[in-house]
Amino acid sequence: MLGLSPGAAALVLLIAVTPICAWVCYTDLKYMKIRNTSVAALLAVFAVVGPFVLPLDEWAWRWVHFVVVLAIGFVLNMIAHFGAGDAKFAAAAAPFFSSAPTHIQLMIFLLAAFLLAAFTTHRLMRAIPAIRAMAPDWVSWTRKDFPLGLALAGTLWAYLALVSAVA
Repeated sequence: MLGLSPGAAALVLLIAVTPICAWVCYTDLKYMKIRNTSVAALLAVFAVVGPFVLPLDEWAWRWVHFVVVLAIGFVLNMIAHFGAGDAKFAAAAAPFFSSAPTHIQLMIFLLAAFLLAAFTTHRLMRAIPAIRAMAPDWVSWTRKDFPLGLALAGTLWAYLALVSAVA
């Protein structure tokens, strides 16, 4: 609607989602929960900002990403102990990603990198008593499962940052 370049559109979306991504990281570390309000906020950003920064036909088609990822996430939740909050956040983030083949490859690379980095960093940090003492009430320090919101939010944020810088 505003006729922005893909890079400028990604920058506007990046600015809008940054506080939500930070919030998701914090709540997933502290409570091992991704709140429905953060998922709703992410969807609201795409619903409200998206039509202004993306071509309307592209914005409309990207809602299909939400539906497909939500369906896959719920199946994974039922059969593979994938967190419901993780599934909902991934679905809410899906419309922010372009379906261009190079963008899909970038998203897969970023997700793999953030999964490895977030898991490794979290496990190392929780093994250091001084770090754990800074946030002694974080549930993620004692649970055997992993706060996947770190990797999901990091992937979304890095994708938008890279697209805004390159495009």
